[in-house]
Parts: sequence; C-alpha cells; structure tokens
Amino acid sequence: MARMRGVVAGFGVVCCLGLGAAGCARSDAVTRGAPAGDPVRVLRQAADALVDAGSSQARTSLEMATGGTRVTIRGEGVYDYRKRLGRLKVLLPQDPAGGTVRRPITELLAPGALFMKNRGAGVPADKWVRVDTGTLSDGNLVTGGATDPFAAAEVLRGTRSATFVGRTEVAGTKVRHYRGTADLRQASRDASDANREALGAAAKGFATARVPFDAYLDDEGRIRKLRHRFSFVNGRQDRPVAVASTTLLYDFGVPADVRLPEGEDIYAGRIAEEGSRE
Repeated sequence: MARMRGVVAGFGVVCCLGLGAAGCARSDAVTRGAPAGDPVRVLRQAADALVDAGSSQARTSLEMATGGTRVTIRGEGVYDYRKRLGRLKVLLPQDPAGGTVRRPITELLAPGALFMKNRGAGVPADKWVRVDTGTLSDGNLVTGGATDPFAAAEVLRGTRSATFVGRTEVAGTKVRHYRGTADLRQASRDASDANREALGAAAKGFATARVPFDAYLDDEGRIRKLRHRFSFVNGRQDRPVAVASTTLLYDFGVPADVRLPEGEDIYAGRIAEEGSRE
C-alpha cells in the first residue's frame, strides 16, 4: 500500500477509473450499419456535440498498474459542457488490510483549475485545495484521479487515424464504436481555450503524445463511453506507466449547478505526501 500511495502522491493528488458492467459494450450486439462520414471528422466533432447537449451525468475511472499493484479509483458526478464546469465525487481504493476508511474526495473541475475537498494530509476539512492544471505535466488527464470529461472529449480533436468498428450498445443505448489514435499536440491546437494549455502540457509531459482510444457515440454524435490509454513517466520510476482512463456519459440535459469556492475557502498551506506518514 505504501508503494501505491507513493505513486499517487507523485502525481500530486490521486488517480481514477470506475465503470461497472452497465458501461461495458454488449459483446453480442450486431455490428452493422456503418455511419455516414469520415470517422476522423466525426470524432473531431464529438466534443461539439457535448456542448450542444449542454450537460450530463458522468462516471469516470482511471486504472494504473505499478510495482505489481493495480490501483483503481472511481468517480461520479455532473458536468456542464457550456460553462466548462464539473463536480465529481472520487472514491479512493480501500486499504488492502481493510483498516482504513477513506472519505470520498469532492472535485470541482473548471477552466485551468482543479479544486479538491477532503484532500487529507493536513488540509482542514472545510477547506479546498486548488491546483493550476496548466502547471501539471499531464494536464490533469491523470493527476486528479479522474479525467475531466470535456478534456477527454477534446483529446479526440487530435484524432489522426480512426476506424469504425461496428454498432453495439452502451448501458442500453445504441452506439457506434470507433477505434483510433489521437495526437495531444494537435488536440491542444484545436481545443477550446479552457483546455488548450492543459492539453499542451500533457503533450509535453506524457511519455508519448499519441493516445490510443475507443469511443462510443450515439446517433446524435454524443460520446457515451470513451476509453483512453495514456503513457507517462512517473518521477519515481524509470519506465513509462500505462494508465487506462474511462469516461461514461449519460442523462444529457440534467441540471448541473456547479459553484466554485470563494478565495477564503481555499487552503493556502503546504500539502503533505500521504506516504510520509508511514
């Protein structure tokens, strides 16, 4: 567990992945009816379809294996694609010994910033921790333990190659499954102002700017499920670490009232590494 905590602290915060069986594509679905249009063009426009939808519920997950330990962190919440604001409740893995009950971390996602409550490690319970996502080497695609849903969608703006796999279902919704590779450098150039700097940082900070993905779009072009495979070099290890990030979107148009903390509610002290307590 100390190894796992050290890696998480090395990110600067957490790490996340968590879709249940409801988010998995049905293996017995019929694969037919290729969509009109070039897959690359369709995928590059997927983020715009989310803006048109306005908002949705979201489940996120991020999975990493390191040192023989597999870390999975799960999140769930809402996102406003027009205001670029989201709120997620992130669940950390349970202590393998079962002796530690971990409180969920509340995360607020905003343009250029990540706010966290219940961060622990000496942070007062009523205070938020603010992180400038433009300074993170992964652009907060990994650090917060949950990939920002709109940032995940905007990675697809950098799609370089893609194929239509077939028709299937995700959580009871008919979707089209695409598989391809995106380039974070291209994505950062074509992204909205909210994500341009963060994706640019990720393009430089990851082991490679190439991001393999599987995307599942409904008939309105909205992302229902998106799985990225990132590769980064953690400062504590010599070789790249593979991270699988999955985002599931549903209940489009749901109310998403996200309010950011006031200045006096933000913690200005030093955050200790969790591993330092062991």
